[in-house]
Amino acid sequence: MNLGIRGHDIEKNDLEELVEEIEKKGLTSVQLALSKSLDYVNTDLGSLSPGLAHYVGSTFQKHGIQIAVLGCYINMIHPDKVERRKGLERFKEHIRYARDFGCSIVGTETGNVNAEIFYTTENFKEEPFQEVVESVRELVEEAEKFGVIVGIEAGVNHPIYSSKVMRRLLDCVNSNNLQVIFDPVNLLTIDNYKKQDEIFEEAFNLFGDRMVILHAKDFIVENQMLKPAAVGKGLLNYDLVMKLIKEKKPFINILMEDTQEPFIDESIVFLREKYNQG
Repeated sequence: MNLGIRGHDIEKNDLEELVEEIEKKGLTSVQLALSKSLDYVNTDLGSLSPGLAHYVGSTFQKHGIQIAVLGCYINMIHPDKVERRKGLERFKEHIRYARDFGCSIVGTETGNVNAEIFYTTENFKEEPFQEVVESVRELVEEAEKFGVIVGIEAGVNHPIYSSKVMRRLLDCVNSNNLQVIFDPVNLLTIDNYKKQDEIFEEAFNLFGDRMVILHAKDFIVENQMLKPAAVGKGLLNYDLVMKLIKEKKPFINILMEDTQEPFIDESIVFLREKYNQG
């Protein structure tokens, strides 16, 4: 089992402390969002270099930790075209230096028709989908030059909001440099969470062969809304998720999200038990 965590879910002051804490917990990988985990370093557009990437990557490598994903979350269909362009160029800069970090995947969700990310059915119209296709195609063309994977994550707050729409995106762009970061909770709403087994099985059937990362988080229902919870403290059916992973994606990187202290160690134990039982 390859288990890791988002770097910014661990509260540490500098890179060495972060890496040592991840190693101490027995984790083997990390999703690294540079602007969040290295907020004391300039990581704005134009700041990256092979030297910075090697410094960060080698720090993780000497502790046996894989940078599984460079998180570069952008609004790829931002209504302000200037801001959209900045986001796309920032993502492409991550692509160019990903290999120097020792990483092959740069990941993002697909944005929102609004400047802020929130749920709106406006995202589900044809025009936002086509804008996502245009932006993803541009990113994938850059990724093909550098032998890097663009990892796209679906979610109900975005234009790529379901497994079927994700499958359509994969078909429209049609490149093996486009792969899927699968976050089961991101596909759930108050209206469909009781059908989660069906939703997860559909995802594996439609694009299981294109999954490169599994995000592990959890949820509870509160005031008729889904709220984040530490892994193992919610309603996600991890028995099914781990069964599907073991059958179809052995040793995939499983990265915990939205699980912070004091729950991290307990969640690690929970996931390992579920994986061994699956």
